[in-house]
Amino acid sequence: MGKKILAIYYSQTGQLKEIIANFCKPLIEAGHDIDEVQIHMQHEFPFPWATKSFFSVMPDCVLAKPAPLQPFSLQYDKYDLIVLGYQPWFLSASIPFNSLMHDESFLKVIANTPVITITGVRNMWTNAFEKIKLMLINAKARHVGTIALFDRHLNLVSIFTIFHWLVGGRKTRYLGFFPLPGVSDKDIAHTENFGKLALPYLEKNEWNGLLQEFINVKAVDPKYHLMFIESKAGIMFKLWANHISKKENKSFWLAAFKYYLLIALFIAAPVVWVINTLLFKPFLSKHIRRKKEMLLKLN
Repeated sequence: MGKKILAIYYSQTGQLKEIIANFCKPLIEAGHDIDEVQIHMQHEFPFPWATKSFFSVMPDCVLAKPAPLQPFSLQYDKYDLIVLGYQPWFLSASIPFNSLMHDESFLKVIANTPVITITGVRNMWTNAFEKIKLMLINAKARHVGTIALFDRHLNLVSIFTIFHWLVGGRKTRYLGFFPLPGVSDKDIAHTENFGKLALPYLEKNEWNGLLQEFINVKAVDPKYHLMFIESKAGIMFKLWANHISKKENKSFWLAAFKYYLLIALFIAAPVVWVINTLLFKPFLSKHIRRKKEMLLKLN
């Protein structure tokens, strides 16, 4: 008898939808039942984004404030596996994901159910993932595996390309010669192989070892230099979010945050990273290995 699988996610660009479809393809071919649910907000976020609206969601996102979702229905009360898609926004779980994790009906379904989390990102996902792990623990879910696909181009290059996509609405080359934004088509198609890895675990309902297989094939591969930048930036984002949330004139402070972010991305982060690489990283190999291990410890 086929297994029941819920694939649930939010996607503006369609990238995460495509990633999850490729992951689920081997499960469908093996005869299992996929209930695909794309969630929507009652008040949808714009796409393409205007710069002002893009930065306006930062405080609520970082402070994990949910917003109302449109009603959605699930085929079953319980599933053998939940494939749970997420996006990081401002180094935190996105507002749609956070809202889903506050939905009482969904929390009943996810409790005591195996969950594989999947994301497709520019490159920084570890801060959001730490928060999502805690959400799943609090929901009593069985977090059995995770996949993180990312843009493989240089950090400063992908800043230009992703913003071009978000405000332009099309996945095209910025200025005609920059690389395409987002996760590459090759990496998206390769996600099917991760679904093949998960298939025998699903059919046996025995999940021990799946995460290590994902790590072995680099389905999830945290990069220390990005983890280092995120650890510093995450603290500052929370300070900014708390400050802005208390202000009546939020527009002024959101504009100030935008310019702070540009300075941090293009000046402060590279300088701090070079100093860390030259003076500290050579002596931190055990610390780095332990930090990655802790990040990928799901329960």
